[in-house]
Amino acid sequence: MVRLRIYAPIVAILTLLVSNFPARAEPAHLVALGDSLTAGLGLEAQDAYPAKLQAALGKVGVEVVIDNAGVSGDTTDGGLARLDWSVPDGTKAVLLELGANDMLRGMDPVQARANLDEILARLKKRNIPVLLMGMRAAPNLGADYQKAFDAIYPDLAAKYQVPLYPFFLDGVAGTPKLNQPDGMHPTAAGVDVMVEKLTPVVAEFVKGLK
Repeated sequence: MVRLRIYAPIVAILTLLVSNFPARAEPAHLVALGDSLTAGLGLEAQDAYPAKLQAALGKVGVEVVIDNAGVSGDTTDGGLARLDWSVPDGTKAVLLELGANDMLRGMDPVQARANLDEILARLKKRNIPVLLMGMRAAPNLGADYQKAFDAIYPDLAAKYQVPLYPFFLDGVAGTPKLNQPDGMHPTAAGVDVMVEKLTPVVAEFVKGLK
């Protein structure tokens, strides 16, 4: 009985301290919606950009969980078709990377624009912020195609007032040693270059989320 009287006040104080200690905030849940560049075609899962970006953000104190919703071969049409189940309720924000396959197949930029427009409209309706990843057309498709395609991303970013990362493959496109033999998909080292450039941009984006 004496021992209980001595320690009971200490236990009460510790309980009070623990109950008033602020709970650690849950990491923001992001979805990386994209094609093979997001999925990490030809790479181990841990070398795909969403996994490496999540790790890099953690190192700068930005705790997130990034779901890899990349599907190899996906066009903007495919991304739109699977939008609702790829971006579940509770998603804090979306990193949107689509359009490369539309361009590589020479599809009409008007259709790619319409699909991305609809994706952004539906995410806005759900109050899910988006960071739009820009893509650029290959020059061999001609100046008119290049102009029409490249304009899609800044135009839609302005329309929906979402941040734009101008070129998803910045620092990697056209550099053989950073790409796989197909010349289109980054190696693990290429992803490192992309993530190094992306990290401060995505960190700022996440910190601005409500």
